[in-house]
Amino acid sequence: MIDSATDARTPLADQPRYTQVPQSVVGGLPESKLRRVTAYIEANLQRELRLEELAAVTHMSPYHFARLFKRATGVSPHRFVMHRRIDAATALLTESSSSISSIASAVGFRTGSHFATTVRRMTGVTPSAYRSAGNRHEAHDQPRATSGAELDGGRGSVPGQKRLHTAAPGGLDH
Repeated sequence: MIDSATDARTPLADQPRYTQVPQSVVGGLPESKLRRVTAYIEANLQRELRLEELAAVTHMSPYHFARLFKRATGVSPHRFVMHRRIDAATALLTESSSSISSIASAVGFRTGSHFATTVRRMTGVTPSAYRSAGNRHEAHDQPRATSGAELDGGRGSVPGQKRLHTAAPGGLDH
């Protein structure tokens, strides 16, 4: 039989806790918020996307959003946007006859030269070579892995330093 006087003296810290938190929250951004922000990114690739703007879509602070987004996707919001821009660009390069500079603008790059440099770093070939090769090119089937240094123009990020982008402060535009 359990002595009620003994139970009353047991501190709460010693008692087991049975709080359940959904796995999607523990692992990162909840799935509904992740879907909402990725849809927003897809719909707005052609323009500058700021971290603050993406965080507002999920009703979170920029810092908290960036941490949970990276936990959920494995990449920072900036890198995710860059990969989506390059994915959209490579699709346009193989499917349309638009000029490379108009494709660059359509996916959010300010200049054709920055676009060409970024495509080359991420796929291993220039946009014109990618277009010429079409769907046969190896880079289309397996995009080249990129490091943070490659994405920031090789300027050498300091380890542990949070770097949102290399253009204007606070934005994700390229």
